[in-house]
Amino acid sequence: MLGIHDLSLFIVSGFLLNIMPGPDSLFIMTKSGAQGWRAGSIASLGIGTGVLVHILAAALGLSTILAASATAFTIVKLFGAAYLVYLGTTALLQKTKNSQRPAIEDPGAPSGLPLSMQAIYWQGFLTNALNPKVALFFLAFVPQFIAPDSRHKAWAFIVLGIIFNCNSMLWCHFLALVTAFAGQRVKVRESTGFWLKTTVGVLFISLGIKLALSANK
Repeated sequence: MLGIHDLSLFIVSGFLLNIMPGPDSLFIMTKSGAQGWRAGSIASLGIGTGVLVHILAAALGLSTILAASATAFTIVKLFGAAYLVYLGTTALLQKTKNSQRPAIEDPGAPSGLPLSMQAIYWQGFLTNALNPKVALFFLAFVPQFIAPDSRHKAWAFIVLGIIFNCNSMLWCHFLALVTAFAGQRVKVRESTGFWLKTTVGVLFISLGIKLALSANK
């Protein structure tokens, strides 16, 4: 459908990426731990909306590239494959930190006062919508699962982006609930974080090499 291939691999890769501890996870845990699960869910919605902006922008940009050159899409995939190898290598080399913050605090609230739900939403939205690394990731990752001869690449990009974002929202809301009901603190074990990073690193390097070799087919 729409030239999408290896959908199951896309979903698994996206899931592993989402469950890796990162800035978005910490942001959700902070809000949920400080102000309850509703705050964490609102933060998740803000993050998801920011990601959606990048998905739509990248899809429109992809259409422009394709209109300029039929071979441009293959070039995008090759650069994307290289970026995935870079991400995988970085994940393998990055050491898991032993320490977490001693307590979940809300750094966005002056003098410890809780933020409004609207303010939390916009924090989550802006931290993603204004992050160029998010745009770069989607331009590198999503095209790898779209056939070069597809006539609907932009629509395929949007569909895959929405699937990724929906799966991300499921995890983010789950994280908000777990954090809120776990006594204001959720700590990822060092060994768990290590194996997550190792798995994602190996997966992304393998995926990048595989798709770089098949980009011209």
